[in-house]
Amino acid sequence: MSSSIVASAADARTVHVIDRDGFDQLKQGLPSLARGWLDTTGFKPRPQSAAYWPDETGRAGGAVLVCSSPVEPWDASMLRSVLPDGTWKLDDPKGLLPPSEAVFGWIMQGYGFDRYKSKGADGSEQFLCVQPDADVRRMQDLAGAIALGRDLVNTPANDLGPAELADAVLSVAGRHGVVARTIVGDALLEQNFPLIHAVGAASNRAPRLIDMVWGNEAHPKVTLVGKGVCFDTGGLDLKPASAMGLMKKDMGGSAAMLALADAIMSARLPVRLRLLVAAVENSVSGNAFRPGDVFKSRKGITVEIGNTDAEGRLILADALAFADEEEPEILVDAATLTGAARVALGPDLPVLFANDDKLAADILLAGETCAEPLWRLPLHQPYRRLIKGKTGDIDNSGTKPFAGSITAALFLESFVEKAKSWAHLDVYGINGDTRPGRPAGGEAVAVRALFEMLRNRYGDVA
Repeated sequence: MSSSIVASAADARTVHVIDRDGFDQLKQGLPSLARGWLDTTGFKPRPQSAAYWPDETGRAGGAVLVCSSPVEPWDASMLRSVLPDGTWKLDDPKGLLPPSEAVFGWIMQGYGFDRYKSKGADGSEQFLCVQPDADVRRMQDLAGAIALGRDLVNTPANDLGPAELADAVLSVAGRHGVVARTIVGDALLEQNFPLIHAVGAASNRAPRLIDMVWGNEAHPKVTLVGKGVCFDTGGLDLKPASAMGLMKKDMGGSAAMLALADAIMSARLPVRLRLLVAAVENSVSGNAFRPGDVFKSRKGITVEIGNTDAEGRLILADALAFADEEEPEILVDAATLTGAARVALGPDLPVLFANDDKLAADILLAGETCAEPLWRLPLHQPYRRLIKGKTGDIDNSGTKPFAGSITAALFLESFVEKAKSWAHLDVYGINGDTRPGRPAGGEAVAVRALFEMLRNRYGDVA
């Protein structure tokens, strides 16, 4: 993904950055050709809209961007989607669009996934000229990390199984000079990860746990855990075809956590980072785990299988218990976990659960600030009665069809005891339609919100 950012250019044309109320004043000061063009084309100064006009030679002569209220980086994405090729600079006398947000939105509009297209990208040549205070490097690194996460979600399961997901983690680790280890197949049983093994045992693509550590041991411990179900058939509780079509994205939580880890390491945040990815394929075969089976988890809690299609919380349970053993200051997991979360809040709002009000508030504030909002739901403890097992200690799917996202979060909370603060994100993992900077397809959900929260809490440079 090309960033298309330049420091200076003598031939850069001007984009006038305004709010909705500033359009009439701007228009009065434009050349008559520009005013006539805007009138003829019927441009309306709606928030997050843009237009350009020709000069006397017929080339693009200038442009206008009407910012949202509040301003979003996606305003710059919309701008790039409208402008023709060439080099552009922003004229923003009111300081509406921070330079770093403009850079981020501009870069993200350049994302596309064309790995399987016989005809590649169109080779557009758009450049944004920015000032030195635009924090270009950080925004390029962050955008690149998110693009990596999107690419992983977009890759079909025939090319992205547990081994390939592990390879992606190892590649990122190698780029940052650290070593990640993997625990594969029956070694999961030997090292006490029985739930990860049970979920992945039916596939001919062996399950695994990937463990990566980076940073100074003296810095605060921040541990990220991602659900990496590379394809989910539902197991013996088989999904219908209509529900299975998107299941390559069931590793979206791990893609987001890997993207976040990449961004943290690129920015060299002063944390001791750990990333755990539980990578499996939930398949159907003679040795698939069954409804009614009971497994002893890593933590010692016995889990009764109420539904094999509630597999994500099983692999997360072992991974969270493992992460919790070293008592991190912050423990965050992300997972494409429940349809109930989407019914409650739709595709755009990730559901946030947290056992620490301060951590929850920090994440929510960061999300609002960078136009990646989340919504917090309660860890309503009385609903634990809905996941009480009949044969085992706890049921993985719940006994009633109520509050599915909450009961899933309560299930996960059962495996977190020593971490100072824990947050769980129940995410969709895809954009259902195309919007500025966010094309339809895979998404590394909430990466920037979490990254900005950590920057705000711990600072920029180690």
